[in-house]
Amino acid sequence: MLSKRSPGFPGERSLMTALAIDALGNGMYVPFSLVFFRHVTNLPLTVIGLVLTATGLLAMVALPLVGTAVDRFGARRMQITLHLVRAAGFAVYPFASSLPAFVAVTLVTAVATRGYPAVQQARIGELASGTALERVNALSRSLANAGLGAGSMLAALLVGLAGDGGYTVAALLNAVSFLAAAALVRRVPDRRAEAAAGPAPSGTRQVGYRAVLADRPFLGLAAANLLISLGYAALAVLLPVYVTSVLHASASLAGLAFAVNTVLCAALGVPAGLAVRRFTTRNRAAATGAALFAAGFLAQALLVPAAGGFTTAGLLAVVVVITLGEIVHNPAASALVSDTAPAAVRGRYMATYQLSWSLSAALAPSLLTGLLALDSRLPWLVLAATGLAGAGLLLRLERRLPARAVRPGARQDDLTTAA
Repeated sequence: MLSKRSPGFPGERSLMTALAIDALGNGMYVPFSLVFFRHVTNLPLTVIGLVLTATGLLAMVALPLVGTAVDRFGARRMQITLHLVRAAGFAVYPFASSLPAFVAVTLVTAVATRGYPAVQQARIGELASGTALERVNALSRSLANAGLGAGSMLAALLVGLAGDGGYTVAALLNAVSFLAAAALVRRVPDRRAEAAAGPAPSGTRQVGYRAVLADRPFLGLAAANLLISLGYAALAVLLPVYVTSVLHASASLAGLAFAVNTVLCAALGVPAGLAVRRFTTRNRAAATGAALFAAGFLAQALLVPAAGGFTTAGLLAVVVVITLGEIVHNPAASALVSDTAPAAVRGRYMATYQLSWSLSAALAPSLLTGLLALDSRLPWLVLAATGLAGAGLLLRLERRLPARAVRPGARQDDLTTAA
């Protein structure tokens, strides 16, 4: 829910509303994408799965190009463009019944979908600074979770009322949601010139991706995120299989765990973002979130199968701890990265950081299920270890990152406040 106080920058309400609408559209197909695409294209599931995997990998490779486009054309223009591309993609999906058409539409849409988080983070970095970044990042994540949950329920309602035709309606509504988001983003003033006038790291002469590759502390942040973000994939990839095959519980328990995670992220995201400011540094706040991840995963490894109500209570308690780790880590880490990136190449920095998210999402399914096949506790222990390793790396990088990113001054919160 948006705050009633004056927005932190001109157009903040429009930008946050656009983000919520974007998430609403995503929520209408993300939870059941294979079934969704089967009904809107009539292609076999195996073919759809192969196409989604291949186009997802190609989209990840295209991320550096998205970053370059942001720096050349501006985050605002790219935001609008990617919204329009996704709107066109979902409007065409019901007519892409042949394999070549489905591949072409999916590839273009995947590039826009994978690139959008980097563009959005670059845009937020242009509009907000200092401690305002935690609030804006926390608010955006809270709205995103609320939108995803609402979109999932809306899609379920459509399918329940209209049967298989509900998937086509969901695809068209998704296209409309992206058009609405683009119209709202267009209302937010372009402050690219003001952001580019900010301070640049002393001694930095490289341009393009050479500047990113030369920034070892930033690459350390990306490495830490790769380790920690494996934990973000655990609920979606590992938990459903673990609940049914190891804990011998109903699949509905996994659904309940997802619901708890979504509701807590939506409800506590903004308060957590404000609480992050109480930490002496953003590195320590992000490391604390990663440590909570590790604690939850260690507890998960200790759950006893077939213990009835104790298993259910224990699992939900673990999900609460993991969720708290997520809502503490994310706003601090996102703000740290945004303030570390020089304005002139912010798009390339955000695209590089987004690669760590995309790579973890690509690795998680095979890695976690492979570990589960060896021992039911092994994936949780590995996730705990990667979370702690990521936390340690964040703390180690604290002295090597720009002071403005690690310890934002209290007065910086008002640098972008609207008059």
